[in-house]
Amino acid sequence: MACFTVPAGEAIVTTIIKKKMEKQGTEKHEENTSVPMTRKLKWLSNLLWGGSALLAFEHVWHGEVQPFFPFLTAMSNPEDTQEMLHEIATVGVSMAVLVTVIWIGMCVTADMIVKRPVSTMKTTN
Repeated sequence: MACFTVPAGEAIVTTIIKKKMEKQGTEKHEENTSVPMTRKLKWLSNLLWGGSALLAFEHVWHGEVQPFFPFLTAMSNPEDTQEMLHEIATVGVSMAVLVTVIWIGMCVTADMIVKRPVSTMKTTN
């Protein structure tokens, strides 16, 4: 019903942090040692925004989101509201955590790839 709100909230936070880091320019990046944190945060933000947009579209498609107040159809009935909050707390949080864990794996893999030594294999003809 509204599970997309948790990843969307995390996307807002990561976008704000990334923008502040870029504005401050505090990131010191040495050549070929790791991927800059601002780029990594952009990856996370893109994953979260994309997933949230797809989930929001799916909820609109099924009539769970409407273009007028209260926007979420579950908020018009107290029983549905409780079910919606439970879905946000379970499904929404687990989706956001899963995306973040996958992003951490991406960051670790990217840093390993950047830091690996350049192969000096000779090709034989």
